[in-house]
Amino acid sequence: MRRFMRHCETLTIVAAIAAVVACQPVFSQSVGQSAGQSVAQGAAKPASSAAKPAAKKWRTPWGDPDLQGTWSNANTTPLERPAKYGDRAMMTKEEIAAENKETEIGRDKRGKRGTAEDVAGAYGAEWWERGLADGRTSLIYDPPNGKKPPLTPDGKRRAGLRNEGIRTDGPYYGPEDLDLYTRCIVRAPIPRIASGYDNNFEIVQTPGYVAIVQEQIHETRVIPIVSPINKRPHVDAAVRQWLGDARGHWEGETLVVETTNFNEHTSFEGATKDMVLVEKWTRVADDKIDYRFTVTDPETWTAPWSAAIAWNKGGTIYEYACHEDNFGLYGILAGARADEQKAAKAK
Repeated sequence: MRRFMRHCETLTIVAAIAAVVACQPVFSQSVGQSAGQSVAQGAAKPASSAAKPAAKKWRTPWGDPDLQGTWSNANTTPLERPAKYGDRAMMTKEEIAAENKETEIGRDKRGKRGTAEDVAGAYGAEWWERGLADGRTSLIYDPPNGKKPPLTPDGKRRAGLRNEGIRTDGPYYGPEDLDLYTRCIVRAPIPRIASGYDNNFEIVQTPGYVAIVQEQIHETRVIPIVSPINKRPHVDAAVRQWLGDARGHWEGETLVVETTNFNEHTSFEGATKDMVLVEKWTRVADDKIDYRFTVTDPETWTAPWSAAIAWNKGGTIYEYACHEDNFGLYGILAGARADEQKAAKAK
């Protein structure tokens, strides 16, 4: 239940973001069309002989591509392609409809009373924002099989170790034995993939900076923009951070951000702290951003791999107040002490 006791959202954070950065003078959510389909099919339509209007460009007052606004990456497309789809990159219309129907029904399903499944299903549909199928069979588009490359020998070894970022199995002797999410330190490493709810982001730009607020757990990534005049190299390799050290630059209409210097406490899909993450944001419509990322970590996978997720226009983001004095953590640790006392009496 502890992961669901987090919906205390009351105050807008736009002003706070602007204050931080002001220090310097893909897809349809309902079907996998446009950018999403081009990823899967790997080709664009042939050019028409008729003249086409110039593509719309979104610009800030100082001339940079404009990505500002609130966005959601909510969708139900899995990161890796399930075996049932074989080599197919796209779902049929019937499969999309069935997937969306299951999403709607599944949000109100309950497990057997008293089980972990029952607790996980305690919130009804009104609490969730899972999104819908985008028509693709996986977020990963490279490799074309929709799966992560094979693990290296060391990657396989580490896959069997306890991960501080996601540990949920106890024993809980103290707060440090809980996962980072439950301790309200960080929801998950970047890049962020959609979860059951709170899949929202807000982008604010100033000359020389882009700030991205992540709704959970209210982190703000402040990304310096590199230019020929201001090179802004990464910080020293000895400096490690929860969300890494990011540096961005513009390639035409696309914001390209390279992030390094992750710490050893967070691990995206089992990567090491030496993972290099390259993200790309391209605005393709008034209400849509084509977001893609490439992960490179030779210590974990035998090759880099890439995925794409649509960011669709969202509404106002409110403060995500994690735990409100962390009552969930009190309960977990109290339960652990009760189990210890029960075991001691039994002896």
